[in-house]
Amino acid sequence: MTKKITIAIDGFSSTGKSTIAKQLAKKLEYIYVDTGAMYRAVTLYAMQQNYISETFFNPNDLVADLDNISLSFTFNEQLGFAEMFLNNTNVEKEIRTIEVSKLVSKVAAISEVRKKLVKKQQEMGKNKGIVMDGRDIGTVVFPNAELKLFMTASADKRATRRYKELLDRGDKVKYEEILQNVQERDRIDSTREDSPLIKAEDAIEFDNSDMGLKEQFDRIMSLVNARI
Repeated sequence: MTKKITIAIDGFSSTGKSTIAKQLAKKLEYIYVDTGAMYRAVTLYAMQQNYISETFFNPNDLVADLDNISLSFTFNEQLGFAEMFLNNTNVEKEIRTIEVSKLVSKVAAISEVRKKLVKKQQEMGKNKGIVMDGRDIGTVVFPNAELKLFMTASADKRATRRYKELLDRGDKVKYEEILQNVQERDRIDSTREDSPLIKAEDAIEFDNSDMGLKEQFDRIMSLVNARI
């Protein structure tokens, strides 16, 4: 019997972590967890409760309210992946907006938020057979994962991908706004005190600036097969 492993995928925003993670999970019949969606859902809740906006942030009120935040994933057979639910409401579309993107790194930097979500993430992966992507999966959530990947690409390439993605959804955005958001998220994610975005010592780095999805998937699958 092929053994099940834990696959941890970290990296900068808009590097295609979720895309490759979904592909791997489908191929391996593993559970897929998008931890970024969890932080985005908490951010959406903070926005709804007026704890955060572009001009202010009251982290103390958010921390005091964390027990009232319930997060869960429900698999959508038509889409082929699990959608994010916040307090039993599907928020998959709402959490992908540029408004949430502008604020999520600030919320994710709060230690109490990270502690709550990391505990839930570790519980999800206790039986292995999981692909999880985020910012601290290989360093904090699953430091003993059998395969760790660190995804990167130039800021320009990442902003272009995100810009096209939002346009395809019908969102009205400007490229310059997306590029600025990508660069600012990189800065906050890499410099926060709690679990900053860093490459684990035993992670394999993938710069996919000029790499097609098939080439990337084939190369990563070869690494997976070597471990299972």
